[in-house]
Amino acid sequence: MLLEDKDRIFTNLYGYHPWNLEAARKRGDWDNTKALIELGRDKIVEEVKASGLRGRGGAGFPTGVKWSFMPKESDGRPSYLVVNADESEPGTCKDREIMRNDPHKLIEGCLIASFAMGAHACYIYIRGEYRHEYRVLEAAVAEAYDAGLIGKNACGSGYDFDLYIHHGAGAYICGEETALLESLEGKKGQPRLKPPFPAMSGLWGCPTTVNNVESIAVAPTILRRGAAWFSSFGRENNTGTKLFCISGHVNKPCNVEEALSIPLKELLEKHCGGVRGGWDNLLAVIPGGSSVPCLPKDICDDVLMDFDALKEQRSGLGTAAVIVMDKSTDIIKAIARLSYFYKHESCGQCTPCREGTGWMWRVMERLVKGEARIEEIDMLFDVSKQIEGHTICALGDAAAWPVQGLIRHFRDEIEARIKNRTSVSMSGAVAAE
Repeated sequence: MLLEDKDRIFTNLYGYHPWNLEAARKRGDWDNTKALIELGRDKIVEEVKASGLRGRGGAGFPTGVKWSFMPKESDGRPSYLVVNADESEPGTCKDREIMRNDPHKLIEGCLIASFAMGAHACYIYIRGEYRHEYRVLEAAVAEAYDAGLIGKNACGSGYDFDLYIHHGAGAYICGEETALLESLEGKKGQPRLKPPFPAMSGLWGCPTTVNNVESIAVAPTILRRGAAWFSSFGRENNTGTKLFCISGHVNKPCNVEEALSIPLKELLEKHCGGVRGGWDNLLAVIPGGSSVPCLPKDICDDVLMDFDALKEQRSGLGTAAVIVMDKSTDIIKAIARLSYFYKHESCGQCTPCREGTGWMWRVMERLVKGEARIEEIDMLFDVSKQIEGHTICALGDAAAWPVQGLIRHFRDEIEARIKNRTSVSMSGAVAAE
Protein backbone atom coordinates (compact mmCIF):
# COMPACT_ATOMS: atom_id res chain seq x y z
CA MET A 1 0.00 0.00 0.00
CA LEU A 2 1.44 3.36 -1.06
CA LEU A 3 1.85 6.12 1.49
CA GLU A 4 -0.89 8.75 1.33
CA ASP A 5 -0.03 12.45 1.20
CA LYS A 6 -1.65 13.07 4.60
CA ASP A 7 0.86 10.69 6.19
CA ARG A 8 3.99 12.23 4.73
CA ILE A 9 6.30 13.84 7.26
CA PHE A 10 8.40 15.88 4.80
CA THR A 11 5.71 17.96 3.14
CA ASN A 12 8.14 20.40 1.52
CA LEU A 13 10.65 17.83 0.26
CA TYR A 14 10.60 19.33 -3.25
CA GLY A 15 10.82 22.96 -2.18
CA TYR A 16 7.48 24.02 -3.63
CA HIS A 17 6.98 26.29 -0.63
CA PRO A 18 9.36 28.60 1.27
CA TRP A 19 11.65 27.06 3.88
CA ASN A 20 11.34 29.93 6.34
CA LEU A 21 9.83 29.85 9.82
CA GLU A 22 6.49 31.35 8.85
CA ALA A 23 5.94 28.73 6.13
CA ALA A 24 7.25 25.95 8.37
CA ARG A 25 4.73 26.82 11.07
CA LYS A 26 1.92 26.62 8.50
CA ARG A 27 3.13 23.08 7.77
CA GLY A 28 2.85 22.19 11.45
CA ASP A 29 6.42 22.64 12.66
CA TRP A 30 7.00 24.23 16.08
CA ASP A 31 3.35 23.56 16.98
CA ASN A 32 3.30 23.74 20.80
CA THR A 33 6.78 22.28 21.07
CA LYS A 34 6.71 23.22 24.74
CA ALA A 35 4.08 20.49 25.32
CA LEU A 36 6.37 17.91 23.70
CA ILE A 37 9.21 18.91 26.03
CA GLU A 38 6.86 18.72 29.00
CA LEU A 39 6.32 15.01 28.24
CA GLY A 40 9.67 14.54 29.99
CA ARG A 41 12.87 12.80 29.00
CA ASP A 42 11.76 9.25 29.79
CA LYS A 43 8.42 9.56 28.00
CA ILE A 44 10.03 10.94 24.83
CA VAL A 45 12.60 8.14 24.72
CA GLU A 46 9.95 5.48 25.35
CA GLU A 47 7.72 6.90 22.60
CA VAL A 48 10.59 6.86 20.09
CA LYS A 49 11.40 3.29 21.13
CA ALA A 50 7.74 2.26 20.70
CA SER A 51 7.63 3.81 17.22
CA GLY A 52 10.23 1.33 16.01
CA LEU A 53 12.31 4.11 14.44
CA ARG A 54 15.67 2.76 13.31
CA GLY A 55 18.58 5.00 12.34
CA ARG A 56 18.18 6.42 8.84
CA GLY A 57 21.91 6.91 8.25
CA GLY A 58 22.73 3.36 7.19
CA ALA A 59 23.26 1.10 10.19
CA GLY A 60 19.60 0.90 11.19
CA PHE A 61 20.20 0.82 14.95
CA PRO A 62 17.03 1.50 17.02
CA THR A 63 17.03 5.26 17.64
CA GLY A 64 15.21 5.22 20.99
CA VAL A 65 17.59 2.59 22.34
CA LYS A 66 20.56 4.71 21.26
CA TRP A 67 19.12 7.72 23.08
CA SER A 68 18.62 5.63 26.22
CA PHE A 69 22.38 4.94 26.42
CA MET A 70 23.00 8.54 27.44
CA PRO A 71 23.53 9.06 31.20
CA LYS A 72 20.41 9.94 33.19
CA GLU A 73 22.36 12.03 35.69
CA SER A 74 25.30 14.29 34.88
CA ASP A 75 28.66 13.50 36.43
CA GLY A 76 29.74 17.06 35.83
CA ARG A 77 30.45 16.66 32.11
CA PRO A 78 28.04 18.20 29.58
CA SER A 79 26.18 15.94 27.14
CA TYR A 80 25.99 16.59 23.40
CA LEU A 81 23.88 15.66 20.40
CA VAL A 82 25.76 15.63 17.11
CA VAL A 83 23.77 15.46 13.88
CA ASN A 84 25.54 13.71 11.03
CA ALA A 85 24.72 15.81 7.96
CA ASP A 86 27.82 14.68 6.07
CA GLU A 87 25.82 12.55 3.59
CA SER A 88 28.88 11.28 1.70
CA GLU A 89 27.47 7.92 0.57
CA PRO A 90 27.39 7.87 -3.26
CA GLY A 91 23.82 7.81 -4.53
CA THR A 92 22.42 9.42 -1.36
CA CYS A 93 20.73 12.82 -1.65
CA LYS A 94 17.95 12.91 0.95
CA ASP A 95 19.38 14.90 3.86
CA ARG A 96 20.28 17.85 1.65
CA GLU A 97 16.61 18.18 0.64
CA ILE A 98 15.59 18.31 4.31
CA MET A 99 18.20 20.94 5.08
CA ARG A 100 17.42 23.23 2.16
CA ASN A 101 13.63 22.80 2.00
CA ASP A 102 12.50 21.77 5.51
CA PRO A 103 15.27 22.97 7.88
CA HIS A 104 12.93 23.78 10.76
CA LYS A 105 11.90 20.13 11.02
CA LEU A 106 15.54 19.31 11.69
CA ILE A 107 16.04 22.20 14.13
CA GLU A 108 12.94 21.30 16.14
CA GLY A 109 14.06 17.67 16.14
CA CYS A 110 17.46 18.74 17.49
CA LEU A 111 15.78 20.50 20.40
CA ILE A 112 13.49 17.57 21.24
CA ALA A 113 16.20 14.92 20.90
CA SER A 114 18.75 16.97 22.86
CA PHE A 115 16.25 17.48 25.70
CA ALA A 116 15.52 13.74 25.75
CA MET A 117 19.22 13.06 26.24
CA GLY A 118 19.96 15.90 28.65
CA ALA A 119 22.08 17.75 26.10
CA HIS A 120 22.03 21.55 26.21
CA ALA A 121 24.08 21.87 23.02
CA CYS A 122 23.86 20.28 19.59
CA TYR A 123 26.26 20.38 16.65
CA ILE A 124 25.19 19.77 13.06
CA TYR A 125 28.19 18.55 11.07
CA ILE A 126 27.38 19.38 7.46
CA ARG A 127 29.08 18.09 4.33
CA GLY A 128 31.77 20.38 2.92
CA GLU A 129 30.21 20.56 -0.54
CA TYR A 130 26.80 21.61 0.82
CA ARG A 131 27.30 25.39 0.55
CA HIS A 132 23.68 26.31 -0.19
CA GLU A 133 22.30 23.98 2.47
CA TYR A 134 24.72 25.46 4.99
CA ARG A 135 23.49 28.99 4.27
CA VAL A 136 19.81 27.96 4.52
CA LEU A 137 20.41 26.11 7.78
CA GLU A 138 22.31 29.07 9.27
CA ALA A 139 19.45 31.41 8.36
CA ALA A 140 16.85 28.99 9.79
CA VAL A 141 18.80 28.67 13.05
CA ALA A 142 18.95 32.48 13.30
CA GLU A 143 15.15 32.61 12.81
CA ALA A 144 14.66 30.05 15.57
CA TYR A 145 16.87 32.02 17.96
CA ASP A 146 15.07 35.29 17.16
CA ALA A 147 11.68 33.66 17.80
CA GLY A 148 12.81 32.23 21.15
CA LEU A 149 12.37 28.67 19.93
CA ILE A 150 15.96 27.81 20.81
CA GLY A 151 18.48 29.50 23.07
CA LYS A 152 17.68 30.52 26.64
CA ASN A 153 14.33 29.14 27.84
CA ALA A 154 13.70 27.39 24.51
CA CYS A 155 10.01 27.56 23.51
CA GLY A 156 9.23 28.84 27.01
CA SER A 157 10.01 25.42 28.44
CA GLY A 158 12.66 26.54 30.91
CA TYR A 159 15.24 24.46 29.03
CA ASP A 160 18.33 26.18 27.61
CA PHE A 161 19.51 24.89 24.27
CA ASP A 162 22.14 26.05 21.78
CA LEU A 163 22.62 24.83 18.21
CA TYR A 164 25.82 25.15 16.19
CA ILE A 165 26.58 24.29 12.56
CA HIS A 166 30.03 23.02 11.61
CA HIS A 167 31.16 22.77 8.00
CA GLY A 168 33.25 19.70 7.16
CA ALA A 169 35.93 19.54 4.49
CA GLY A 170 34.35 16.92 2.24
CA ALA A 171 35.92 13.65 3.42
CA TYR A 172 33.84 10.47 3.12
CA ILE A 173 35.41 8.99 6.25
CA CYS A 174 33.86 11.79 8.33
CA GLY A 175 30.48 10.18 7.76
CA GLU A 176 31.63 7.58 10.31
CA GLU A 177 30.50 8.85 13.69
CA THR A 178 33.80 8.78 15.56
CA ALA A 179 35.78 10.20 12.62
CA LEU A 180 33.15 12.95 12.54
CA LEU A 181 33.79 13.66 16.22
CA GLU A 182 37.55 13.82 15.61
CA SER A 183 36.99 16.31 12.77
CA LEU A 184 34.59 18.34 14.90
CA GLU A 185 37.30 18.61 17.54
CA GLY A 186 39.66 20.05 14.92
CA LYS A 187 41.70 16.90 14.39
CA LYS A 188 42.31 14.67 11.39
CA GLY A 189 39.14 12.74 10.52
CA GLN A 190 40.06 9.20 11.56
CA PRO A 191 37.79 6.68 13.29
CA ARG A 192 38.34 5.90 16.96
CA LEU A 193 38.61 2.49 18.51
CA LYS A 194 35.46 1.44 20.40
CA PRO A 195 34.91 1.06 23.32
CA PRO A 196 34.60 3.63 24.71
CA PHE A 197 31.44 4.37 22.76
CA PRO A 198 30.37 7.99 22.18
CA ALA A 199 27.58 7.73 24.78
CA MET A 200 30.35 7.22 27.37
CA SER A 201 33.12 9.35 25.87
CA GLY A 202 32.34 11.19 22.66
CA LEU A 203 32.82 14.85 21.76
CA TRP A 204 35.63 16.28 23.93
CA GLY A 205 35.40 13.18 26.10
CA CYS A 206 31.78 13.87 27.04
CA PRO A 207 28.63 11.74 26.62
CA THR A 208 27.52 12.14 22.99
CA THR A 209 24.95 10.69 20.62
CA VAL A 210 25.48 10.92 16.86
CA ASN A 211 22.32 10.66 14.74
CA ASN A 212 21.47 11.08 11.07
CA VAL A 213 19.52 14.14 9.84
CA GLU A 214 16.44 12.13 8.87
CA SER A 215 16.39 10.24 12.19
CA ILE A 216 16.29 13.52 14.12
CA ALA A 217 13.92 15.37 11.77
CA VAL A 218 11.11 12.80 12.13
CA ALA A 219 11.12 12.82 15.95
CA PRO A 220 8.71 15.77 16.54
CA THR A 221 6.14 14.31 14.12
CA ILE A 222 6.35 10.91 15.83
CA LEU A 223 5.63 12.57 19.18
CA ARG A 224 2.74 14.61 17.79
CA ARG A 225 1.05 11.79 15.89
CA GLY A 226 2.03 8.99 18.24
CA ALA A 227 4.25 5.93 18.10
CA ALA A 228 1.32 3.75 17.00
CA TRP A 229 0.79 5.91 13.92
CA PHE A 230 4.44 5.69 12.86
CA SER A 231 4.69 1.96 13.55
CA SER A 232 1.57 1.28 11.45
CA PHE A 233 3.70 1.58 8.29
CA GLY A 234 5.95 -1.23 7.13
CA ARG A 235 6.55 -4.62 8.73
CA GLU A 236 7.44 -5.54 12.28
CA ASN A 237 10.93 -4.32 13.16
CA ASN A 238 10.90 -2.32 9.90
CA THR A 239 8.38 0.39 10.68
CA GLY A 240 7.72 3.94 9.62
CA THR A 241 8.21 6.09 6.57
CA LYS A 242 11.53 6.49 4.77
CA LEU A 243 13.06 8.82 2.22
CA PHE A 244 14.25 6.89 -0.84
CA CYS A 245 16.73 8.42 -3.31
CA ILE A 246 16.33 6.74 -6.70
CA SER A 247 18.89 7.40 -9.42
CA GLY A 248 20.31 5.70 -12.48
CA HIS A 249 18.42 4.05 -15.31
CA VAL A 250 14.84 4.96 -14.43
CA ASN A 251 12.63 7.27 -16.46
CA LYS A 252 12.15 9.77 -13.62
CA PRO A 253 14.89 9.75 -10.96
CA CYS A 254 13.56 11.21 -7.72
CA ASN A 255 13.55 11.49 -3.96
CA VAL A 256 10.33 10.21 -2.43
CA GLU A 257 8.98 9.50 1.02
CA GLU A 258 7.36 6.08 1.19
CA ALA A 259 6.44 3.43 3.74
CA LEU A 260 9.17 0.96 4.59
CA SER A 261 8.68 -2.56 3.19
CA ILE A 262 7.33 -1.29 -0.13
CA PRO A 263 8.28 -3.74 -2.93
CA LEU A 264 11.24 -2.43 -4.93
CA LYS A 265 9.41 -2.97 -8.22
CA GLU A 266 6.41 -0.98 -7.00
CA LEU A 267 8.67 1.83 -5.75
CA LEU A 268 10.34 2.18 -9.15
CA GLU A 269 7.21 1.84 -11.26
CA LYS A 270 4.92 4.12 -9.24
CA HIS A 271 7.36 6.94 -8.51
CA CYS A 272 10.04 6.72 -11.21
CA GLY A 273 8.08 5.70 -14.29
CA GLY A 274 9.77 2.32 -14.26
CA VAL A 275 13.15 1.12 -15.51
CA ARG A 276 14.40 2.65 -18.74
CA GLY A 277 13.40 0.27 -21.54
CA GLY A 278 10.99 -1.65 -19.30
CA TRP A 279 11.37 -3.94 -16.29
CA ASP A 280 12.85 -6.75 -18.40
CA ASN A 281 15.72 -4.41 -19.30
CA LEU A 282 16.81 -4.30 -15.64
CA LEU A 283 20.26 -5.72 -14.93
CA ALA A 284 20.85 -4.95 -11.25
CA VAL A 285 20.04 -2.57 -8.41
CA ILE A 286 22.22 -1.28 -5.58
CA PRO A 287 19.44 -0.83 -2.99
CA GLY A 288 21.07 1.22 -0.23
CA GLY A 289 23.92 3.39 -1.42
CA SER A 290 27.19 2.33 -3.01
CA SER A 291 28.47 0.39 0.01
CA VAL A 292 25.88 -2.41 -0.10
CA PRO A 293 26.04 -5.40 -2.48
CA CYS A 294 24.09 -5.17 -5.73
CA LEU A 295 21.10 -7.40 -6.43
CA PRO A 296 20.32 -8.97 -9.85
CA LYS A 297 16.93 -8.64 -11.54
CA ASP A 298 15.55 -12.01 -10.37
CA ILE A 299 15.87 -10.90 -6.72
CA CYS A 300 14.62 -7.36 -7.51
CA ASP A 301 11.37 -8.83 -8.87
CA ASP A 302 10.02 -9.51 -5.39
CA VAL A 303 12.32 -7.97 -2.77
CA LEU A 304 10.90 -5.58 -0.16
CA MET A 305 12.65 -2.33 0.68
CA ASP A 306 13.37 -2.69 4.37
CA PHE A 307 16.25 -3.59 6.67
CA ASP A 308 15.47 -7.28 7.22
CA ALA A 309 14.28 -8.22 3.73
CA LEU A 310 17.44 -6.85 2.14
CA LYS A 311 19.63 -8.41 4.81
CA GLU A 312 18.08 -11.79 3.95
CA GLN A 313 19.27 -11.22 0.37
CA ARG A 314 22.79 -10.48 1.68
CA SER A 315 22.52 -6.78 0.89
CA GLY A 316 21.20 -3.88 2.96
CA LEU A 317 18.85 -0.90 3.07
CA GLY A 318 21.70 1.43 4.06
CA THR A 319 20.65 5.00 3.32
CA ALA A 320 17.91 3.78 0.91
CA ALA A 321 19.79 5.24 -2.06
CA VAL A 322 18.53 3.06 -4.90
CA ILE A 323 20.94 2.96 -7.85
CA VAL A 324 19.30 1.31 -10.88
CA MET A 325 21.37 -0.24 -13.69
CA ASP A 326 19.86 -1.49 -16.94
CA LYS A 327 21.41 -3.95 -19.38
CA SER A 328 23.49 -1.25 -21.05
CA THR A 329 25.61 -1.11 -17.88
CA ASP A 330 29.08 -2.60 -17.73
CA ILE A 331 28.50 -3.96 -14.22
CA ILE A 332 32.15 -4.92 -13.74
CA LYS A 333 33.30 -1.41 -14.64
CA ALA A 334 30.65 0.12 -12.38
CA ILE A 335 31.86 -1.84 -9.35
CA ALA A 336 35.49 -1.09 -10.26
CA ARG A 337 34.61 2.60 -10.10
CA LEU A 338 33.26 2.10 -6.59
CA SER A 339 36.44 0.23 -5.65
CA TYR A 340 38.45 3.27 -6.71
CA PHE A 341 36.24 5.52 -4.59
CA TYR A 342 36.78 3.48 -1.43
CA LYS A 343 40.51 3.19 -2.11
CA HIS A 344 40.64 6.97 -2.45
CA GLU A 345 38.58 7.68 0.69
CA SER A 346 40.30 5.23 3.07
CA CYS A 347 41.87 7.15 5.95
CA GLY A 348 44.80 4.72 5.91
CA GLN A 349 44.68 3.95 9.62
CA CYS A 350 44.00 0.19 9.32
CA THR A 351 46.33 -2.03 7.28
CA PRO A 352 43.60 -4.29 5.77
CA CYS A 353 41.76 -1.23 4.45
CA ARG A 354 44.79 0.86 3.49
CA GLU A 355 46.46 -1.95 1.53
CA GLY A 356 43.42 -4.05 0.65
CA THR A 357 41.29 -1.37 -1.01
CA GLY A 358 44.07 -0.47 -3.42
CA TRP A 359 44.78 -4.12 -4.17
CA MET A 360 41.09 -4.82 -4.87
CA TRP A 361 40.82 -1.80 -7.16
CA ARG A 362 43.85 -2.88 -9.21
CA VAL A 363 42.43 -6.39 -9.63
CA MET A 364 39.03 -4.95 -10.54
CA GLU A 365 40.64 -2.81 -13.25
CA ARG A 366 42.15 -5.93 -14.79
CA LEU A 367 38.80 -7.73 -14.55
CA VAL A 368 37.17 -4.86 -16.46
CA LYS A 369 39.61 -5.51 -19.34
CA GLY A 370 39.44 -9.29 -18.97
CA GLU A 371 43.18 -9.39 -18.29
CA ALA A 372 42.99 -11.40 -15.06
CA ARG A 373 43.03 -15.16 -14.57
CA ILE A 374 39.94 -17.14 -13.59
CA GLU A 375 41.50 -18.17 -10.27
CA GLU A 376 41.94 -14.51 -9.33
CA ILE A 377 38.18 -14.18 -8.90
CA ASP A 378 38.27 -16.46 -5.85
CA MET A 379 41.43 -14.74 -4.64
CA LEU A 380 39.66 -11.36 -4.87
CA PHE A 381 36.69 -12.70 -2.90
CA ASP A 382 39.02 -14.14 -0.23
CA VAL A 383 40.85 -10.83 0.14
CA SER A 384 37.55 -8.96 0.47
CA LYS A 385 36.67 -11.31 3.34
CA GLN A 386 40.00 -10.53 5.00
CA ILE A 387 39.18 -6.82 4.84
CA GLU A 388 35.53 -7.13 5.93
CA GLY A 389 35.19 -7.02 9.70
CA HIS A 390 38.89 -6.44 10.32
CA THR A 391 39.00 -2.63 10.46
CA ILE A 392 38.20 -0.03 13.11
CA CYS A 393 35.24 1.33 11.15
CA ALA A 394 32.92 0.00 8.44
CA LEU A 395 34.77 1.51 5.48
CA GLY A 396 36.53 -1.81 5.02
CA ASP A 397 33.14 -3.52 4.84
CA ALA A 398 31.87 -0.83 2.46
CA ALA A 399 34.78 -1.49 0.11
CA ALA A 400 34.41 -5.27 0.30
CA TRP A 401 30.65 -5.66 -0.12
CA PRO A 402 30.22 -4.26 -3.67
CA VAL A 403 32.97 -6.60 -4.87
CA GLN A 404 31.40 -9.55 -3.06
CA GLY A 405 27.98 -8.77 -4.57
CA LEU A 406 29.49 -8.62 -8.06
CA ILE A 407 31.21 -11.99 -7.70
CA ARG A 408 28.18 -13.57 -6.05
CA HIS A 409 25.72 -12.59 -8.76
CA PHE A 410 27.76 -11.86 -11.91
CA ARG A 411 30.60 -14.36 -11.78
CA ASP A 412 29.59 -15.79 -15.17
CA GLU A 413 30.01 -12.36 -16.76
CA ILE A 414 33.46 -11.92 -15.20
CA GLU A 415 34.58 -15.35 -16.40
CA ALA A 416 33.15 -14.80 -19.88
CA ARG A 417 35.13 -11.57 -20.24
CA ILE A 418 38.35 -13.27 -19.18
CA LYS A 419 37.74 -16.21 -21.54
CA ASN A 420 36.83 -13.90 -24.41
CA ARG A 421 39.99 -11.86 -23.86
CA THR A 422 42.06 -15.04 -23.68
CA SER A 423 40.57 -16.46 -26.89
CA VAL A 424 41.10 -13.15 -28.71
CA SER A 425 44.73 -13.05 -27.53
CA MET A 426 45.32 -16.63 -28.64
CA SER A 427 43.73 -15.93 -32.05
CA GLY A 428 45.98 -12.93 -32.47
CA ALA A 429 49.04 -15.01 -31.57
CA VAL A 430 48.12 -17.70 -34.10
CA ALA A 431 47.54 -15.09 -36.81
CA ALA A 432 50.92 -13.53 -36.06
CA GLU A 433 52.63 -16.87 -36.58
